[in-house]
Amino acid sequence: MIVLWTDALIFLLVLVTITGSIYLLPKPQWQRPLAKIAHSKTGMLSLLMLLFFIGIGLLDSIHFKSGQSSSHEIISLLDYWAQDLRNHSEKTYSAPFATQLYSKEIIIAEDGSSQWTYPRLVYGGTHLKNPDAERLMDVVIKAGTGFAKGTALFLFILFAVWAVFFRRPAKTAFLFANPVAKAILLLAFCLVAGAYTLVDLSGYYHVFGTDKVGEDVFYQAIKSIRTGLVIGCLTTLVMLPLAVLFGIMAGFFQGWIDDVIQYVYTTLNSIPSVLLIAASILMVQVYMANHADDFTNPLIRADMRLLFLCLILGMTNWTGLCRSLRAETLKLREMEYVQAAQALGVKQGMILYRHILPNVMHIVLISVVLDFSSLVLAEAVLSYINIGVDPTTYSWGNMINGARLEMAREPIVWWSLVAAFVFMFALVLAANLFADCVRDAFDPRRAKL
Repeated sequence: MIVLWTDALIFLLVLVTITGSIYLLPKPQWQRPLAKIAHSKTGMLSLLMLLFFIGIGLLDSIHFKSGQSSSHEIISLLDYWAQDLRNHSEKTYSAPFATQLYSKEIIIAEDGSSQWTYPRLVYGGTHLKNPDAERLMDVVIKAGTGFAKGTALFLFILFAVWAVFFRRPAKTAFLFANPVAKAILLLAFCLVAGAYTLVDLSGYYHVFGTDKVGEDVFYQAIKSIRTGLVIGCLTTLVMLPLAVLFGIMAGFFQGWIDDVIQYVYTTLNSIPSVLLIAASILMVQVYMANHADDFTNPLIRADMRLLFLCLILGMTNWTGLCRSLRAETLKLREMEYVQAAQALGVKQGMILYRHILPNVMHIVLISVVLDFSSLVLAEAVLSYINIGVDPTTYSWGNMINGARLEMAREPIVWWSLVAAFVFMFALVLAANLFADCVRDAFDPRRAKL
């Protein structure tokens, strides 16, 4: 098994999240907002969508050396399960569900005659003898078969969950009577059955077509999920301690501490972030070029650049949350319960931990989720101007960057851009909806009296 830097940090973040949840869930001040989220249909559906993306990202974060080739290529568990998508490459562009290449070529027949036509694909639709007449019905039949298999898989998972958690009649009645539970079951069915249908179809066709070098676009879009999650989660992991610590300290202590912290984030904000990121990425590239022996594997080199991009984005994006926390802390320190704690001689550290931090957590949580969405979009913008992730890394930004030239072709090649947009839109929309639900639940001013 191979553990990359981003893999280690991702699973460390998962461990911290699970540990923090076990510690915080029993506390009364967390049970009310969490219960409100649990009763929100929008919040639970968006959370389920996020968990679906996170599950794919975690599968793509378990790396090992493949023993199928002499080069011992480093692949992920997702790559192992998607070998057909990864290995079934065509010569060049092909449209979604196509059986022929997207551009004409000269084909030499067996009798020596030449013909200017569209060549058949090597893998897509090769089981069809007459593609023009059979393709539509074949796609419908195979989609129906895949949907039936996905439905059977969902029913099996549902039965397993019911056998473990909902065997009592009262719990079973609640599961099928509660509107939130029914909405969750419906979305889970759509995700499982729809995903299985696409995966089953991808064994016969290129569902989202192929790119310039013939690589499956559906495979690229799935692999890009991990990059989006790494950018959003690890960058948040870097910026969160800085923003919380400096924001609360500046607002509570004031004086020279407040002046120093304000000077630091004001100075940092005055530097154009794009130039700072470009300079930092250039420094990383120079370092890797001077130490080429330490980065012989392209995957390790791309992972190191991705890690440094997360660090740079984290160092340049903590100032906004820090300013918000400072303003909120300035208000909280004048509240009666804080003044009473100070009068009774409670230590300042305990006041920060027991009175200030819990009352700014709604700002922290909503900022974290919203920043996650903005960082996913920022990666696409940075990769579009070639200062983002490594060009060999699968990301929606690189897909959009590649589609920039494809959109100028005649006829137009549109499927790479559409695939990147659909996957990015689903992730960002789910994150934004969940952020709204978290804000409503954790904001003390919105709490029901």
